[in-house]
Amino acid sequence: MHSVPPEQPRAGHRGRQEPSTGMATITPLTAMGRVSWSEMRDSTGSATAIPLLLSSVAWGSAETAATALKDLRERICQYGFVVEQATAATVPFLWELAQLPQVTCRPQILLLLKNIADTRQWESIADAYPKLLNHRENPAAWERAAREAVHARQDAIDVLMSEDDTEIAHATTELARTLGRQPC
Repeated sequence: MHSVPPEQPRAGHRGRQEPSTGMATITPLTAMGRVSWSEMRDSTGSATAIPLLLSSVAWGSAETAATALKDLRERICQYGFVVEQATAATVPFLWELAQLPQVTCRPQILLLLKNIADTRQWESIADAYPKLLNHRENPAAWERAAREAVHARQDAIDVLMSEDDTEIAHATTELARTLGRQPC
C-alpha cells in the first residue's frame, strides 16, 4: 500500500477542518474510490495502479510526478493516440489535477488531455473493419467515451487560460483548439 506523509492529503479523504477558519476544504481526487478500477483495463492489464499514479502526480515531487504521469500516459493513451478502457474514467481526475497549483506537471497533463481528445485510432479502424464494433471489448466505444469525458470538463479552460504561466497557457490553447473552442 502506498503511504502518504501525514501532512499531505490522501486520495479518498473527504476533507479536513482548517484550524484558522473552521471551514472544510475539499481534498483532491476524493472520487477515485468510487471508480471500479479493478474491473477496467489499461494497456498493461488491470487498471488498479491508476489511483496510485494519479496520487503521485498530485502530491509527488516534480520528478515523481513526471515519472508517474509518463507511466499513466502509457497506460491510458499509449503512443499518444491509443486509448484504453480506463481512459474515460481517468479523464475527470486529469482535469482536476490540471487545475491544482501545487501539481508540477500541469502543462503535460493538459497535453495528455489534448491527445485523448484527438484520438481517432480505433474509429478509423472500425470504419474500415466494421466487425470490430461487434466484439465484446469495443475500443472504438472506449475512444468515444474518452473524448466525451474530455469535452465534458472543458469549462475549466477559461480558468486555466487566465493563469500567468506561459506553459500552461500554451498547453491550454492547444487543448482549446482541439476541442473546437476559441481561446480567450
